[in-house]
Amino acid sequence: MFCLGGVPYASLVATILCFSGVALFCGCGHVALTGTLTILETHFSKITADHAMLTDIIQLMQYVIYGIASFFFLYGIILLAEGFYTTSAVKELHSEFKTTICGRCISAMFVFLTYILGVAWLGVFGFSAVPVFLFYNMWSTCAAMRAPVTSLPSSLPSNESICVDMRQYGIIPWNATPGVACGSTLLEICNSSEFYLSYHLYIVACAGAGATVIALIHYLMILSANWAYLKDASHMHAYQDIKSKEERELQDIQSRSKECLNSYS
Repeated sequence: MFCLGGVPYASLVATILCFSGVALFCGCGHVALTGTLTILETHFSKITADHAMLTDIIQLMQYVIYGIASFFFLYGIILLAEGFYTTSAVKELHSEFKTTICGRCISAMFVFLTYILGVAWLGVFGFSAVPVFLFYNMWSTCAAMRAPVTSLPSSLPSNESICVDMRQYGIIPWNATPGVACGSTLLEICNSSEFYLSYHLYIVACAGAGATVIALIHYLMILSANWAYLKDASHMHAYQDIKSKEERELQDIQSRSKECLNSYS
């Protein structure tokens, strides 16, 4: 029970949530990017030169994902260790342990860094919602094409004239061939395993980014509270040192006064 009392449960929960969110974002995002590139190469940009830059960007993003996963694995462990350190500092407030200025500076540095990472991950969360929106639009178009229509007015377009143009989103250049999918080709894309898998993986990756944002906000609250606890602990130690020093001086004065009275008597 004594060992369990020193466990920083809040930091532990935040670390588990952070690891889970980053793992979902990185793992699902990596596979979804590969599936997206396959869909674009197969149906929207069949000439390699047209999407060469896009291929390089996707590969670069996949390498960035590797770096993000490695960084947050180490950063989460460091923050968990910092939580253990701070918990021990507060638990040992009334013993010989004394918090140092270096420890408080490190805690303040983690607060600042976590705040910057939280703002950055808000951007990542917003960016990860973009492919979900694009895939949802394509899926909705295919769902509308599959819907049975009993009486089709002549003013409505036929399924073959319903198209999705990826060039308008800036994903592939305007000279990409064919750049657009219509009718049966669009339904073929929506029914493919690459589309189904990539669509759902993007949703999970977006949810993972959201979980990471929540974990970083949780970390930020924990680190701010820990920094305040360390600061209060330092002030309390300084107060206790001054108080004990004054008590010793008062005892010395009293003892010398008694000695003087005894010498006169």
